[in-house]
Amino acid sequence: MQLQGSCHCGAVRFSLESSTPYPYQRCYCSICRKTQGGGGYAINLGGDARSMKVTGKDHISIYHAKIKNPGQARAHTSTAERHFCKRCGSALWLYSPEWPELIHPFASAIDTPLPTPPEHTHLMLEFKAPWVEVEAGPRDLLFSIYPEESIAQWHERLGLMAN
Repeated sequence: MQLQGSCHCGAVRFSLESSTPYPYQRCYCSICRKTQGGGGYAINLGGDARSMKVTGKDHISIYHAKIKNPGQARAHTSTAERHFCKRCGSALWLYSPEWPELIHPFASAIDTPLPTPPEHTHLMLEFKAPWVEVEAGPRDLLFSIYPEESIAQWHERLGLMAN
């Protein structure tokens, strides 16, 4: 499925192909919550990095999150690149060098109508803000940290892979 996305001010526009377009995964970690600013969670999709086209690259900045896990004395810098518009602050996509074939656009930046998922996966609940109420449906899965099932595996299990 072809996805079109943009920032709020329109300075950055992008497109890419996605075989995993269902916005089902809700991440409650402090990084997603603080960089996305909505609902206490962020939703990532999967996309083919080779198909990525971007206009307005001069308006993009990259943030490498600082990660401090419980029990660690010091934080480390994530290798993942969170791309955002430096004019309006909109979070656009995440790229990780560990998976160079993938781009993870944030569903909040996608302009293409996305399909409604039949269930959600709530992850990183250990790190959710106390004010956040998790609205889980009867088929939803909840995880303290990460599920073992990838975005592609979730789509495959439910027969939802797009062409």
